[in-house]
Amino acid sequence: MPITLFVFFLIGVRGHHRIAIAWLVGTSLFFYAWWNPAYLGLIFGSMLFNYSIGVALSNQRKRENAIVKKGILILGVATNLGALGYFKYANFFVDTVNRLFGTPFHPDKIILPLAISFFTFNQLAYLADAYSGAAREYNFLHYCLFVTFFPHLIAGPIVHHKEMLPQFSSKSIYRYNSQDVAIGLTFFFMGLFKKVVIADSVAGYAIPVFKASAQGISLTLIEAWGGVLAYTFQLYFDFSGYSDMAIGLARLFGIRFPLNFHSPYRYDRGSNLYT
Repeated sequence: MPITLFVFFLIGVRGHHRIAIAWLVGTSLFFYAWWNPAYLGLIFGSMLFNYSIGVALSNQRKRENAIVKKGILILGVATNLGALGYFKYANFFVDTVNRLFGTPFHPDKIILPLAISFFTFNQLAYLADAYSGAAREYNFLHYCLFVTFFPHLIAGPIVHHKEMLPQFSSKSIYRYNSQDVAIGLTFFFMGLFKKVVIADSVAGYAIPVFKASAQGISLTLIEAWGGVLAYTFQLYFDFSGYSDMAIGLARLFGIRFPLNFHSPYRYDRGSNLYT
C-alpha cells in the first residue's frame, strides 16, 4: 500500500492521470492475484461482460426499446447470479443429490473465488444504475478501477458507480493532501482497533458457547444469552472495523467511500425493516 500510494502521487502530480489510474488498477489486480492468480481471468471476464452490458443499457434510450433494454438487464443479472451460484452452491448441490439418491458423483471440489460476492453485487448495482439512466460509463479503465479498487475489493463496502466515477475524474485526487492522509489514517487505525481489540476479544466469549452447544452441552440462561450477545457485538465490530479500514485506505488516495454502520440493528417503523 505505501508503494502504491507513493507511485500514484508521483505519476499523478506530473499530469499523467490515465497512467496513474492504470497503476491503481494494476496494483489492485496484483493484490487480488496474491491469493490465487488463476482467478484473475474470472474477475477480468466479469468486468468485461458487465461493462459491455452497461454500455448496451446506456445506448437503449428510446421508449420503443424498453423490452430490449429489460432483456439486456435480465441477461446481465442472470449471468452474474448464475456464476455466483455455481461457485457458491455447486458443491452443496452435488452433495445433496448424492445423499438423496445415493449417486456416486464426486467432481473436483470448486474453490470459492476470493471476493466474488462483493465484486458481483457491486457490478449488479452498476447495471441497475445503467438501466435507470443514473450511470453511464464509456471508459473501461475507470470501470476497472471502480470494480477492483483494492480498499473495498475483498469485502466491500459496496459503492454506487455514480458515487465513485466522478471522483476518479477530479484532478485533486492526484496530488498529495495532508488532510486526506490524516483522516484516512485515523479511520484506518480506528477500524483496526475495532477488529483486533474489540471484535477478536469479544469472540473469546462467543466461541466457547457455540462450541458447547454444538457438542450438546447444556447451557444456563445467562450463558446462552451471553454467547448470543457476545456474537452480536463480535459481528458488528468485525464488519464495522473492516469498513472503517476500507474507508481510511481509500481516503489516503483522496477517494471518499460512504460511511457504514450508523445504526446497527435499528428497527425502522416506517418500513418494518431492521437495518
